Amino acid sequence: MASAKRLAQLAKKLQRVEALGRKRLTVSAKEDQDCYSSVPAKGHCVMYMVDGTRFEVPLEYLSTTVFGELLRMSQEEFGFASDGKITLPCDAAVMEYAMYLLSRVHC
Repeated sequence: MASAKRLAQLAKKLQRVEALGRKRLTVSAKEDQDCYSSVPAKGHCVMYMVDGTRFEVPLEYLSTTVFGELLRMSQEEFGFASDGKITLPCDAAVMEYAMYLLSRVHC
């Protein structure tokens, strides 16, 4: 059986390890709140606007001329991002209007 001194040392070590684990968990929980880590709904693609607004675009919209042109413009302006984020060269108001028009066409 382990001595009381050894048990106290192990308990302190376990507390330190748990404290480090909590710190890591709080960092990852904070990252989960960030828009980059959330998963889009099934059948949707995430795109970001110049102002940082996040949109979930239905995959069927990607075959339209509007999105084809926006993606081409995005490639010209921003290139291929290494972080995997698609940024479109417009603001949220323009994107909301485009999504509204496309939803009327695809219904």
